[in-house]
Amino acid sequence: MFATSDRTPLPRDFFDRPVLDVAPDLLGRLLVRTTPEGPITLRITEVEAYDGPNDPGSHAYRGRTPRNDVMFGPPGHVYVYFTYGMWHCLNLVCGPEGRASAVLLRAGEVIEGADLARKRRLSARHDRELAKGPARLATALGVDRALDGTDACTAGDTPLKMLTGGAVPSDQVRNGPRTGVSGDGAVHPWRYWVADDPTVSPYRAHVPRRRPS
Repeated sequence: MFATSDRTPLPRDFFDRPVLDVAPDLLGRLLVRTTPEGPITLRITEVEAYDGPNDPGSHAYRGRTPRNDVMFGPPGHVYVYFTYGMWHCLNLVCGPEGRASAVLLRAGEVIEGADLARKRRLSARHDRELAKGPARLATALGVDRALDGTDACTAGDTPLKMLTGGAVPSDQVRNGPRTGVSGDGAVHPWRYWVADDPTVSPYRAHVPRRRPS
């Protein structure tokens, strides 16, 4: 068990760094989701980095659009996107303003508010599955597009806030290919996770979708 007692908000300059530095450093940090029913606290155990114009796997690879606008900064804000017509995914914007990069939160351990997360994740067989995968994580926390652009570094009231938590020692960090990424972006080993943590999601390579004949 890693230390999770530091409840100091992460400063904006934590995120104002290259995404490949921020991503592994997010492991062990705490994300607090404040809801009308109460707070849910998540210890981050798995992430993926997306490096904007240098990354064919990034939503911002081909430039700025209404969908990815938040990725262009400022850092420390939340980028939420909707995928496959049914799921939301939660990202944290990194790097200098104007250069789009972000870290996808893929999995985490719910350490507070599990009773609230269970109500949203009725299919979870164990608490370790509540946020095991990016869509499950967003569902457990009640995240949708209404939270796109939220400042996760503000000292005031906010529905999503990042806290210092306890950074994972480097010898406990693993990395490998990102899940489900195709093409040139598939080769980047930019998925990072906590070794042997039961909340980490299984790796799945990209499988091309076939159109019905």
